Amino acid sequence: MQTDNNTSVAVYRRLLSYLKPYRLGFVAAILGMVGYSAIDAGFIASVQPFIDRGIQEKDTDFLKLAPLIVIIMFVMRGIFHFTATYCISWVGNQIVKDMRQQLFGHMMRLPVSFHDKHSTGELISKITYDAEQIKQSLTKALIVLVRDGALVVGLIVVMFWYSWQLSLIFFLIAPIIALIVSFVSKRFRQLSHKIQHAMGGVTTASEQMLNGHKVILSFGGQKIEDERFAEVNNQTRLQGVKMDSTSAISSGVIQLIASFALAFVVYMASQPEMLDTLTAGIFSAIVTSMVMLLKPLKQLTTVNSEFQRGLAAAASIFKVLDEAAEQETGRLELKTAKGNISFEHVSFHYPGHSQRVLSDISFTVPAGQTVALVGRSGSGKTTISSLLPRFYEVEQGQILLDGQNIQSYTRSSLRQQIAVVSQHVMLFNDTIANNICYGMAEKVSRELLLDVAEKAHVMEFANKMPEGLDTQIGENGVSLSGGQRQRIAIARALLRQAPVLILDEATSALDTESERKIQAALDVLLKGRTSIVIAHRLSTIENADSIIVMDQGKILEQGTHAELLARDGAYASLHKLQFGSDK
Repeated sequence: MQTDNNTSVAVYRRLLSYLKPYRLGFVAAILGMVGYSAIDAGFIASVQPFIDRGIQEKDTDFLKLAPLIVIIMFVMRGIFHFTATYCISWVGNQIVKDMRQQLFGHMMRLPVSFHDKHSTGELISKITYDAEQIKQSLTKALIVLVRDGALVVGLIVVMFWYSWQLSLIFFLIAPIIALIVSFVSKRFRQLSHKIQHAMGGVTTASEQMLNGHKVILSFGGQKIEDERFAEVNNQTRLQGVKMDSTSAISSGVIQLIASFALAFVVYMASQPEMLDTLTAGIFSAIVTSMVMLLKPLKQLTTVNSEFQRGLAAAASIFKVLDEAAEQETGRLELKTAKGNISFEHVSFHYPGHSQRVLSDISFTVPAGQTVALVGRSGSGKTTISSLLPRFYEVEQGQILLDGQNIQSYTRSSLRQQIAVVSQHVMLFNDTIANNICYGMAEKVSRELLLDVAEKAHVMEFANKMPEGLDTQIGENGVSLSGGQRQRIAIARALLRQAPVLILDEATSALDTESERKIQAALDVLLKGRTSIVIAHRLSTIENADSIIVMDQGKILEQGTHAELLARDGAYASLHKLQFGSDK
């Protein structure tokens, strides 16, 4: 319990650190809330002179001033209310904006291994749902906490001012209320964590359904997805009901305790010795104050759930922010690489997995030459292409670029020397032109863009579109075919003009005609560049300077196309298999 409380305090303090740039707005909001509550407490306090002096003593001059005082008080109340609401909303939205931006930026800089372990839906939920919960905590919850808290204090002051004897009952019920709130807060924190986990499941299931819509329709998986979503959706509902029921029970118990206090005050006021000291105005002011206390006490208990939910959401976001970003171990800035690549006794297994995917891999690619990696799925070809740009770090052995360990280069300068075309093409919801030019430091001329698009055979389909290269292609190029998307990715890599090129099944989604056209363009453009080509179709890599055959993370054989065929080994078997299937 103590550890939990300490954690919540630490989270709250860290959350408050985001407040510093906007503290003036926050102070204005606090003053507005306190002023709002002070007007309400002052209005209740004015009941006593209004009854005793105005009505019982027939003071007409005082009664004439009462309407003006009421109008002035409610005008001030409205000003305080607007100031508090606007300022706290402005501050809350600014803080959430900053946290979202920081979270978004940090997620981009986290290592690939982190994203391997977390679903996209879970991470999206943190940017959207969890950040929204923090906003609720900072706006709605804080308004109620400060405004209603100030009103409770103000009403108690009014009661003690008029009759401290009758008001002493609050010293008895305050510890009981504090115990209830403490217990309920712990319960709210537990439920909030469960709700966030459930919402991550809802987001993940929704994302899978939307991304895999065609697959679901093709394989009749609607019922499976319905049942999967129903399960996570029901978990969210269940935790929400538990949260609301806990809030309702705690609110009801606190109001019941407050009603006993009110009954006790009425009972004490009816005693003869108290009747001698009480006037009608004082009694009315005290009873009205106690009745008015019921609502803010209820609100304070109810808002506790929002507050705890916000703290739990902040803790969830801070957990991601505390994940170590990619550590920059390199110090050398690689300006222009020659392209000499050497793998020396490299072994590797993915974080969290015990099985090695690469075992003692050694090979060399001289500058300007092309090496092709072939082998069945799972043999480690793609892993090699991921180690070179340092998406993962080598565990044993080393990878050299121009005679220098790649870990001595800064990641950014190393990756600028490498262009990657993966079999999984990622396009942005933008124009064809902007997708080709993505990541370029300087503005690309239209002539160069058209030249690259022509060489990658993008213009063949772009010319048929209403706005050509300026056509919007939708999320991940949804309006394009697989081959068209692949051609844009190849054009993007060609424009980069990097000394090292990695093609991971780059022509796998193309038809035979398009493949031949692009292969012809690549044959020209790859001259003078070091290339690592991962291929399934052996016909595309026959002209490679060297071919490496892999199986289960090891190199089986290496040589040119002719040498390997003459050896009549693993490569020759693969070639015969494909040649036979082609015939």
